[in-house]
Amino acid sequence: MDLRYQRCKLLFGEDFSKIQKAKILILGVGGVGSYALDCLWRTGVSDITILDHDIYDETNQNRQIGSEAIGELKTEALKKLYPSITTINQKMDMAWVESFDFEPYDLIIDSADTTKVKIELAKKVYKKLIMSTGSAKRFDASKIEVASIWKTSGDALARKIRNELKKAKFDRNFTVVFSPEEDRCKEKGSFVAVTGGFGLTICSEAIKRILKG
Repeated sequence: MDLRYQRCKLLFGEDFSKIQKAKILILGVGGVGSYALDCLWRTGVSDITILDHDIYDETNQNRQIGSEAIGELKTEALKKLYPSITTINQKMDMAWVESFDFEPYDLIIDSADTTKVKIELAKKVYKKLIMSTGSAKRFDASKIEVASIWKTSGDALARKIRNELKKAKFDRNFTVVFSPEEDRCKEKGSFVAVTGGFGLTICSEAIKRILKG
């Protein structure tokens, strides 16, 4: 008897089959995305694709799953930890957003770093999107919130995205995980309780969305 998902099946009941059938794309598997990946994989999502172009370095080790593999591509290292996932080693830029086929996926998780890419992604896939905003410079995980992009506050990245979308006359809703906590440092200091907390919160939102489907 396969007991791997027994506790998930006890919790979700017959809806567990929806989780197993979901097809999810994670863009960026760093401090936020790697925890979203781990959570979805352990919860039974069997069709997960990750996209990233980075290589692990020593500074990643305070917050990223898989980061013991210094010098290795994140996609390759994570494939060893989560053998059933699909990996795409690809740089996310505007041309990629324009040409990539998002249609097969039920949900797109954006934990990428590039603001312009995040904005274009929102315009293209807002109906399927769960976006992470800034998780660095904070250490109070209890401040993590979920809201429409238009209801976010206290986060510079979310504010910039809102402003750029307004300029583009884009007014559709999509879900954002953010924290209104004040910046605790000037540089990009980070704490895994918050970055990982963002990823786990994204996973929770994804599961809720799947169960509604």
